[in-house]
Amino acid sequence: MISHQDALIYTMVMVSAADNDITDAELSAMARRVRYLPIFAGFDSERLTEVTRDCAARLAEDDGLDNTLILIRDALPKKLRETAYVFACEIVLSDGEISQEELRILELIRHRLDIDRLVGAAIERAMAARYLRPADV
Repeated sequence: MISHQDALIYTMVMVSAADNDITDAELSAMARRVRYLPIFAGFDSERLTEVTRDCAARLAEDDGLDNTLILIRDALPKKLRETAYVFACEIVLSDGEISQEELRILELIRHRLDIDRLVGAAIERAMAARYLRPADV
């Protein structure tokens, strides 16, 4: 079993690694969340690299994606599952490029964490509005 903080990090790592390219922007976005958001109070931010590596190792195993999603779901209380989905969406949007692989992982996360379809759509729309770039206007 992993902690709820580790599960939130695993969720971010999972979407970042979906396209086999964890960008500096994605790593920076993860680090900012771990350093500054209240849910990570008491978490040693020096452990971020270790937790990231642990998640990557789990994902590389046979059935790694499914097993990691189950691990995340089991570690997160219901009230943190939407938070995990918000973090996942933010990481996907953090580098300005959204791949089909990332969209697929977001869909898997939404289903595995039992995020209501309307709630998921609202989170996705809010994130799209938040990460709007001048070129998109």
